[in-house]
Amino acid sequence: MFAALAAAAYGGLNQIARTRSALAAQQDRFAAVTRAVSALERDLRQAVDRSVIDNNGGKPGALVGSPGSIELSRLGFANPLAEPRSNIERVVYALDSGKVRRGRYAVLDRAPNSAPATRTLVDRVGEFNLRYFDRNSGSWSDVWPTQGLGGNGADDLPRAVEFRIVFADLGEIRRVVELPSSLPVSANVLSPKTQPPTPGSGNTP
Repeated sequence: MFAALAAAAYGGLNQIARTRSALAAQQDRFAAVTRAVSALERDLRQAVDRSVIDNNGGKPGALVGSPGSIELSRLGFANPLAEPRSNIERVVYALDSGKVRRGRYAVLDRAPNSAPATRTLVDRVGEFNLRYFDRNSGSWSDVWPTQGLGGNGADDLPRAVEFRIVFADLGEIRRVVELPSSLPVSANVLSPKTQPPTPGSGNTP
């Protein structure tokens, strides 16, 4: 009788252990997907219109995108040690062998042998698609810059970027991220008539 009770108890405990292990694996999977989506959204929201010099001496735009990859300059590159470097970072996202990978360049303007340091954000990805909304033409495009479709320049950013990730086990995630707008030149420079009054000048309203 005791042997039968022990066997029944072991079977129950073993089932509980397997269930907990499966739940932990699912939780880790959901956390990895959430981190990957959040990282891409964060980089897009911090995009800045700063073009770079590539490995061949060319000057790609502030954001260069295709249906399956995107490279952009972003603000917010933390500098806790106050190193003599920019707070802008160049990052790239692409699908590689079923994995969405994020790469970052050590410098903005690259040498011929510069290569990004990459890491896998999430795996088991079947599709990774992007498209770009042109504020000038008011339409979506599969590439950026749109090469004359909307008249945008190399340093122009799209109004929004849509990305779509299809997972083999979790289905599809789609996001549309609005990018920051560049300030017009007139907003950065005050005309002589609108210069702020100096203290004690008598021009204070």
